[in-house]
Amino acid sequence: MKQVLLLIDRISSRVNANLREFDFDVEPFINASTNLPKLLNYYASYAVTSKHPLKLQFSSSNVAGSYFLGKCLVNRSVVYKSDVRGDELKRKGEIIFCSKELPLVEDEIITIRDSFLFKTLIHNKSHNLETPEEFFIRNTVAAHFSNIHGSTLEGCYLGLFATVDLMALHSCIVGDFSYIQVEELFHRAIKPGTVWLANDDFSFQYNYPEEILKRYVALDAEFKPVGRLIDFVEERKTDFDRLFEQITMDSFDIPQSSTVNRFALVQGKTRIGKNVLICQRSCLENAEMGIGSNAQENTYIINSKLSGYDVTAHGAKILHSLLGRKVFVAFNSFLNGKPTARIKIGQNCIIMPHTIIDADEPITIPDNHLVWGFIGSQNDLRENTISLADLENSNELVLGNMVFHGDGKAFVNAFKERFEHILEVNGAYYAKGKNRGHAQSDQSASFNMIQPYRTGPNRGIYPTITIEP
Repeated sequence: MKQVLLLIDRISSRVNANLREFDFDVEPFINASTNLPKLLNYYASYAVTSKHPLKLQFSSSNVAGSYFLGKCLVNRSVVYKSDVRGDELKRKGEIIFCSKELPLVEDEIITIRDSFLFKTLIHNKSHNLETPEEFFIRNTVAAHFSNIHGSTLEGCYLGLFATVDLMALHSCIVGDFSYIQVEELFHRAIKPGTVWLANDDFSFQYNYPEEILKRYVALDAEFKPVGRLIDFVEERKTDFDRLFEQITMDSFDIPQSSTVNRFALVQGKTRIGKNVLICQRSCLENAEMGIGSNAQENTYIINSKLSGYDVTAHGAKILHSLLGRKVFVAFNSFLNGKPTARIKIGQNCIIMPHTIIDADEPITIPDNHLVWGFIGSQNDLRENTISLADLENSNELVLGNMVFHGDGKAFVNAFKERFEHILEVNGAYYAKGKNRGHAQSDQSASFNMIQPYRTGPNRGIYPTITIEP
């Protein structure tokens, strides 16, 4: 596997060159994460549908266990057990707005170069106005269960369960379990456990106490991931094995307007309503999915009920919970209810990205509330929730470790508009052939397999492949 080792060494050197001002070395993390035999054991897959432009190119790379949809180019990279979902890329002829209208002259493509992505999700589209037709990830290392959502990256490191959302980053470090949506960052190191949203209208920032964060997400002295979130995922890892060992899977009894992805795990007494989208690498067990609900990549919904039009965003986990209608559980949130300490969330609530509710007692969140941070008991809601009405009328707030300033109404409206957009593109409102979305368009997907060289100096490298219509 000489070429694979040279590839990994080259990636490490390029990323370290971009992060040299921080005296930061990605090599120990890459070495601790890389299991060379597994780069041979897993095949990669790509989906083909009539609804999404197809162009895939792989060269000088290993893409073991990864899933691709749409248009993507991978060059000199390791993309391991990752999901590259290009179903929302912009199309030729679309108009974006800057100082004036800017029409796209070609379909947008995801390009991954000189990068090491480990169990990472890539989704949405470029929000970088300088490269509207290219969603690029270059000279970047992304750790376990990180989310690259509509964010271009150059020379960056994303920590465990980190999320970058709708922005552009240049030579940045984003710490473990941090969520960042701040339009653009240059040469910044973000502390672990930071939740930060900012634009010209508002700024929201929350920082996890270090002693709490380490219980859930951390790297140990050998650069191995540890903590309750890692334990939760690792305990269920083998449940997914059969999805990748079998060529065909049993069909599910679901409404015609819903989709369960070929690589989703559905167990127990699970019920799926109309217009429901279940994405790859999601896990449902004894779950009730009401009309228009969705489970996005790397989500877990266990012993829980989603009443309808609920969004479970990438990486979120919901256990022993009851959600009212139109609840938004954002990226990598952990709603850890127990059989004797269930979580009940009222309708129209917004659970902020990277929220942890680890219930020691039954917890009830009223309708129309914003929720953030760490919550272990009903008493913790005092410093980690606010009614949407009160927030709309606020311009300065300090509650516990959360600081908000700016236009509260603009902040609430931004979340409400995004929530409705997600429901629309996922097909939650589909009826009588109208308002089609992912839940309907992904039904006809076919899945294809590709594998690396098994012997010789290129062992572990995938042949240069171009797949086009």
